Amino acid sequence: MNLKPAFVLLLTAFLLWGCAQRESSGPKPPNVILILADDLGYETMPSYGGTSYQTPHIDRLASEGIRFEHCYAQPQCTPSRVKLLTGISNIRNYVRFGLLDTSQVTVAQLFRDAGYATGIGGKWQLGTNPGNVRQLGFDDYLVWQLTEGRADSTGRDTRYSRPVLDHNGQVILYDRTEYGPDAINRFSLDFIEKNSRNDRPFFYLYSMVLVHCPFSPTPDSPEWIDDDTTVMDYKGQAPYFEDMVAYMDRMVGNIYDKLEEEGIAENTLLIFTGDNGTDTPIVSRFRGKDVAGGKLLSTDAGTRVPLIARWPGVIEEGSECNDLTDFSDFMPTVLEAAGISVPDSLDIDGISFLPQLKGLEGTPRKWVYSWYMNPMKREARVFARTHRYKLFDTGEFYESSVDVLEEHPLSSESLDQEAADTKAMLEEVLSGYEKRRFDALPAPPDMPAGPSGPSGPNANPNPPNQP
Repeated sequence: MNLKPAFVLLLTAFLLWGCAQRESSGPKPPNVILILADDLGYETMPSYGGTSYQTPHIDRLASEGIRFEHCYAQPQCTPSRVKLLTGISNIRNYVRFGLLDTSQVTVAQLFRDAGYATGIGGKWQLGTNPGNVRQLGFDDYLVWQLTEGRADSTGRDTRYSRPVLDHNGQVILYDRTEYGPDAINRFSLDFIEKNSRNDRPFFYLYSMVLVHCPFSPTPDSPEWIDDDTTVMDYKGQAPYFEDMVAYMDRMVGNIYDKLEEEGIAENTLLIFTGDNGTDTPIVSRFRGKDVAGGKLLSTDAGTRVPLIARWPGVIEEGSECNDLTDFSDFMPTVLEAAGISVPDSLDIDGISFLPQLKGLEGTPRKWVYSWYMNPMKREARVFARTHRYKLFDTGEFYESSVDVLEEHPLSSESLDQEAADTKAMLEEVLSGYEKRRFDALPAPPDMPAGPSGPSGPNANPNPPNQP
């Protein structure tokens, strides 16, 4: 049958328009899930050489993705979260424990502005105002320690058995048989499913409450429910730590399985890390040695954490990266992965490690800087480090790669040329940051000033460039 020329032209134009529409739409923006375990040092992970615990699901992530050997957090939870969410060193924006000043621009806000669904499940501890979560960028949430405190009126910790959680503006009091990590994990899976089926890209921070003390029975422990006294003590009982690690691993496995079930694993960057070192009662076997947890300390045991990422088709399976990585680096990395630019007006400290995720050289850090204020002390603990050496602002200089407990400071007279050059470089880093402690936090670009006022950091030279 012959078609009229006009109809043929119309049909051809329609087909060409359809092709152009498909090409212009481009690839779908990737989802980003950042899993942040609570109080989990790198020495606990079998994929790093730990032998005290079994984590088959996290091991699977490492075998199917990339493992970073030198990721450094802050020694405590809130400082790490402030650094992670803003891409800025604590010296420039950390106010006090349990608070992220709402004048700050967060990675969640930037994802939301780009059209992403944003959510958080788990530990909050960044402010008690119920509006803080959404103001800081998370539209959907189920969190612990927002409007309610760590413990109830009886002294019972409220994150594990009989949990108390805030869900999108409503406080939920769970019954005695409910386990907080289970409730948070279900919320996380529902968030993934809902946005996947709505075909909407999402950014999700899975801020786990595991494996923080009180060390207490999980639903897989024989003593579950029968002995609930451990949640009445801040530390609980350290032998339950092994059960908690196993349960945490299962929760991670559920996320992995949900991504596969929804068919979105290949379009999802999944990152697993810890917010600081393991708690002090815990001693783990690591590469043939006993390693005591060092939470709150500025040693490797307090700051060195696992970092594992999986993104099928983008990250080479079973790869490893030895570059230095800092918690300020997460913000630019995940934004770049999603094709979202960090606004030029934001002066962040982080450096994207997306090239390293892809197996490229990227711009490796020459140093990591840490300013940490222990809430029980009046003075900050400040250091800059390389892979091998660490210099504190007090003048203590360690070869931390071998002196991991930092018990033997090096004298200036004993330094070889490499050590002397490294010390001089780290001195420059410390001096570049020392005047950056703020008088008042700045208002973010095009936003009203926060409660700390409109003035910015003291005038000062920028720290030396990383490259």
